[in-house]
Amino acid sequence: MAISKLFAPILPSAVNAWLERRRIAAANRKPPQTFTEHVVSWIKTIVWALTMVTIINGLAIASFTVPTGSMEDTVMPGDFVFVNKFIYGPSTPQVIPFLNQPLPYWKTPPVIDPKIGDVIVFVFPGNRDEVKPRNFEYYLKRCMGTPGDVVEVRNRKVFVNNSEVPLPPLGKFENVPRMSPEEEMFITFPIGAGFTPDNFGPIRVPKKGDIIALTPENALGWKVFIQREGHSFDPNSLRLDGEPVTQYVVERDYVFGMGDNRNKSLDSRFFGFIPLNNVVGTPMFVYWSWENIDYEAMARRERAGFVGPQIERSLWEKIKRIRWSRLFTIIR
Repeated sequence: MAISKLFAPILPSAVNAWLERRRIAAANRKPPQTFTEHVVSWIKTIVWALTMVTIINGLAIASFTVPTGSMEDTVMPGDFVFVNKFIYGPSTPQVIPFLNQPLPYWKTPPVIDPKIGDVIVFVFPGNRDEVKPRNFEYYLKRCMGTPGDVVEVRNRKVFVNNSEVPLPPLGKFENVPRMSPEEEMFITFPIGAGFTPDNFGPIRVPKKGDIIALTPENALGWKVFIQREGHSFDPNSLRLDGEPVTQYVVERDYVFGMGDNRNKSLDSRFFGFIPLNNVVGTPMFVYWSWENIDYEAMARRERAGFVGPQIERSLWEKIKRIRWSRLFTIIR
């Protein structure tokens, strides 16, 4: 039965007319005959498929590949997960499929907002000193602070509004090389606060309408935050958009994210707050998994005195290391 006839009672007349025209055009369309017609037909099919993938990816469900071990052992590097994007607000397409080129996007209001303990996928806002990130990337962390919450880390234990939030069941403190606390103070957020990853805060997660007092002592630490909200700010003269100020009114809501692998996570302790609008979804389950990182090769490189990016295994090596036990693992 034609779609226009099946849904005729509930569709507007203009939509019914458009569907009927498409049905008639499809019935009268001649199959491609020449090579050129075949090529054009294939191009139309590919463009249509890409369009549908882009729309579905923005509105409802998307696929996400876990790139690093910052959320071990909740999710593992090499996990492929389906992400529920509808729950935190469907959006227009954010990126061109396969090309990873960002697009301007608009989000609808969320069904619910992230809460403490939720695993979230978000558009990376940039490193601590970057107004805009160098590349468009999705990150995956656990929400540890919502707008207006006060977050603090005391000797590795996380407190929100002065109540301890336990380490997730599969969270851990991996034994990895660390800087000294004196050195770590120079790489954490915000600049000049003197925080370390193990003793961080207390700091309030900004909420729309919050007033931040600006002083010569803290202005540099808030510079990038204010610039990300679309303003020019000179921390030396305390001028906002050219005007002298002593305070700043926050224009957006934010959340605070941390990795479950606490010693091996680039998260809000380092790059700062995550705009709530950047949160795109929550992972549901693992649909594929393999060991994609060659840790042995990286260890050999480090023993030789070299550092560098992660080393990916070859396709054949990945196939030999499929994690069958992780398939359809629910992410909590």
